[in-house]
Amino acid sequence: MRLTIAVALSLALIVADSHFPHLEALRATLSTALYPIHYLAALPSRLNRTVNARLAAEAQLREQNRLLERENLELKGRMQTFEALFAENRRLRDLLGSSITLRDRVLVAKLLEVDLDPYRQQVLVDKGSSSGIFVGQPVLDADAVMGQVIRTSPLTATVLLITDASHSLPVQINRNGLRSVAIGSGLINRLNLLHLPKNADVRAGDLLVTSGLGGVFPPGYPVARIVAVDDDPGSHFATVVAEPTARLDRSHEVLLVWSLDSPAAAALRARDAEDAFATRPASEDGRSLR
Repeated sequence: MRLTIAVALSLALIVADSHFPHLEALRATLSTALYPIHYLAALPSRLNRTVNARLAAEAQLREQNRLLERENLELKGRMQTFEALFAENRRLRDLLGSSITLRDRVLVAKLLEVDLDPYRQQVLVDKGSSSGIFVGQPVLDADAVMGQVIRTSPLTATVLLITDASHSLPVQINRNGLRSVAIGSGLINRLNLLHLPKNADVRAGDLLVTSGLGGVFPPGYPVARIVAVDDDPGSHFATVVAEPTARLDRSHEVLLVWSLDSPAAAALRARDAEDAFATRPASEDGRSLR
C-alpha cells in the first residue's frame, strides 16, 4: 500500500511538474536546502582529485626540471664547441679573405705543433708531400709571410719561421724599393735588416715586402714593418729593426703557396688534371669518352 501511494504520488508530481510551473520555486528551495549535503557528499572525491592532480603536477615538474637541467648542461657543452668553431670560422674567413692579393695557388693547412724558443722557431702543419708540399715552399698567414717549408713527410711538413735565427729573407721597402735582407733574431716579434747604409732612406713605419730575389718567395708579399732605425757609431751600417706583420704566435691556419710559374705548381696542376680526368664519368653530353 505504501509503495502504491508513493508511485501514485510520484506520477502525480511528474505530471504536475511538466504541465504547471508552480513547482519550480519548490525545486529551487529544496536544492538550496540540500546543497550542503551534496557538497559534503562530493567533498572526498573532490579532495582526492585535487591531491592526485597536485602530486602528478609536482612529479611532472620534477621530471621536467631534471630534463631541463640535463638539456642545459648539454647545450652549455655544445656552446663551448660552437664558440671554438666560430673562432675557427672567423680565422678561416680572415685567411681566405686575406688583405694579401694572392696571385698564386694556395692550400690551407692547420698547425699541429709549435716550437718557439730562441734557438728554434718552427711549426708543424697537417699537410705533407702527399698534398704536393715541397721543401722551400713559402708559407703565409692572413696578414703576411710566416716562413718556408724545410722538411716534409707524406702527411706533415715542418715550417721554419722568418724569425728563426737561421732564416734570412730578401726584402725591399715598399715605399721606395730599397732592397735588404731580413734576418731572424730568435725573438718572435723582431727581424733585423742587414747592409743598409746610415744615409739610406729608411723610416719607422715603412712596410717591407718580399723582393722576389733568391727564387723562393714570390715578390710583393708583406713581411714586416720597420719599428726602429738607429745610428750605431761602431758600425758602417744602420741598425734597423722590424716587426713581422704575420701573427706568428697566434695563427692557427696557414697558406701554403705555389707560384703559378714554378715547376712545382706546374707538376701539381698536371697531377690535378690527371685526377680530374680519372674521376670523370664514362659519358659526357651524350658522347662516350674513349
